[in-house]
Amino acid sequence: MDIILIPGFWLDASSWQEVTPALVDAGHTIHPLTLPGLESVDASRSGIGLRTHIDAVIEKVDSLDGDVILVGHSGGGAIIHGVADARPDRVARAIYVDSGPLGEGAVINDELPNDGDDIPLPPWEGFEDADLVDLTDELRDAFRARAIPQPKGVAYDQQRLHDIRRYEVPATIIACEFPSAMLTEMMDAGHPFTEELARIRDVELVDLPTGHWPQFTKPTELGEAILRAVERSA
Repeated sequence: MDIILIPGFWLDASSWQEVTPALVDAGHTIHPLTLPGLESVDASRSGIGLRTHIDAVIEKVDSLDGDVILVGHSGGGAIIHGVADARPDRVARAIYVDSGPLGEGAVINDELPNDGDDIPLPPWEGFEDADLVDLTDELRDAFRARAIPQPKGVAYDQQRLHDIRRYEVPATIIACEFPSAMLTEMMDAGHPFTEELARIRDVELVDLPTGHWPQFTKPTELGEAILRAVERSA
């Protein structure tokens, strides 16, 4: 299978480096992407919005033959859901890593402080304790050293969806900072955060207890969890 991996905010394709060996060893072809505006600290982020990133992934899907697996971490979950909406007949499964599908009109996070077109990685004090579980001082330093400002538009733009066939695309949620049981309760209660997720016909919930960046805190376990989800779609 062709597996397209979309990083979360402040990260590029290399953030998947320690996650992908299990996928490669199993014979899959991986495509970790660096999205527009995240090529370097000095890259221009002017005019880059959520749709820019969705379109970049659609372009990759269209360049490949056959079905693809989409993997999105954090804000990347909104992006892969936009791709599933645009190409529902090409996506065999969408795998959301500590994230979920973003519904029509919602934004990823318009409360993140910006500096012009950029959203720099905030101080650690700005994150919830649950985000930072297992993220040691060494990992925090390495993350901050590699962090690239996120384009403001990606975080602030509203999601625009058009094709209800997106609900036919099987989804796997790899729950990290909050247990899957909590997501189930939220869906059952009709919580707005899980409204779009609850509409998907085939949803699998998987627990990988750690903080918000399992690609750094539990990369091997994350790779194995993704592989199991991929194998269910082969």
